[in-house]
Amino acid sequence: MRSSGRNSGSGNRNPRGAGGGQRGGKQKSSGRPRPEERRYDVGESSGRTGGGSGKPAGGGSRGAAARGGAKGGPKRPEGAKAGDARRGGRPQGPSRPRELDAKIEERNRARHSKPQIKLPKTFGEPEGERLQKVLARAGMGSRRACEELIDQRRVEVNGEVVTEQGLRVDPEQDEVKVDGLTVATQSYLFFALNKPAGVVSTMEDPDGRQCLGDYVTNRETRLFHVGRLDTETEGIILLTNHGELAHRLTHPRYGVRKTYLAAIQGPIPRDLGKQLKNGVRLEDGYARADHFKVVENTGKNYLVEVSLHEGRKHIVRRMLAEAGFPVDKLVRTSFGPIPLGDQKSGWLRRLTNTEVGMLMREVDL
Repeated sequence: MRSSGRNSGSGNRNPRGAGGGQRGGKQKSSGRPRPEERRYDVGESSGRTGGGSGKPAGGGSRGAAARGGAKGGPKRPEGAKAGDARRGGRPQGPSRPRELDAKIEERNRARHSKPQIKLPKTFGEPEGERLQKVLARAGMGSRRACEELIDQRRVEVNGEVVTEQGLRVDPEQDEVKVDGLTVATQSYLFFALNKPAGVVSTMEDPDGRQCLGDYVTNRETRLFHVGRLDTETEGIILLTNHGELAHRLTHPRYGVRKTYLAAIQGPIPRDLGKQLKNGVRLEDGYARADHFKVVENTGKNYLVEVSLHEGRKHIVRRMLAEAGFPVDKLVRTSFGPIPLGDQKSGWLRRLTNTEVGMLMREVDL
């Protein structure tokens, strides 16, 4: 009996001894959990444990419990993901409509945008440009030279002599004159071309013939010719972008005189000039010359000068032919106050400010 008692006692001790000796085994203790195994999370998962270890079902540890839902810490709302707490502690809610964002942005801009302050003219940009700057740009000299013109009282603005420096003018509206001649203060261009024979008096030709536009192809500003010359007639023709000046120079009301040299065959009567001045009857009415004289005579070859203010087609050729003297060659030597001079055939030159002023005075501009 003793031996059986000892055997039974030893059998009771062996499980404890075996459990204590198998610390490295896989068996888990059924007693109270160690501190590192205690559950710190509270909430829905408090009742879910894995086995008898006391750990959360998801295999959470102290660090995971502290991050997610330790007692006293922030609680995740129902339906929130675990990653929401890591990103900022607050779940992502539904985004606002774009219309609402646009209204908020518009309201903020209206709140912070300041109205534009309208300053009086004394504090704003002064109107117009300084007179000496306008004169210098028009080619009357340097600014210093233009100031001297003002000091010498040679400059007029809208009919009044300028006596002080610093006057501002509007180049588009005000009329500026120097020594009584109008200055082209705007961005106008004025050219004189010695048109060769065979050139068509148009800026473009659909048939591909040589025309006036071939001489100004490098100009950005569109130019147009003042009047016309016959294809076989040579001489001066004006090109400009000043529409009003071109209109007045060709209008019969202003009577701008044009002068021609014509080569004819003689002999001619002494009263030929008188006949032309009295008027020659043509199919479209009478045509009268303002001036006539014989420039050169070599045998039967005559070179005569004819001046008139009309601009009808082939007017000089028709007048002389009606008088009995067909024209062999015709050259226009002057247009109003602008002479051809020694300008070579086919050459283009820019008119000087003095010449532009003379043209404008000719037509009351």
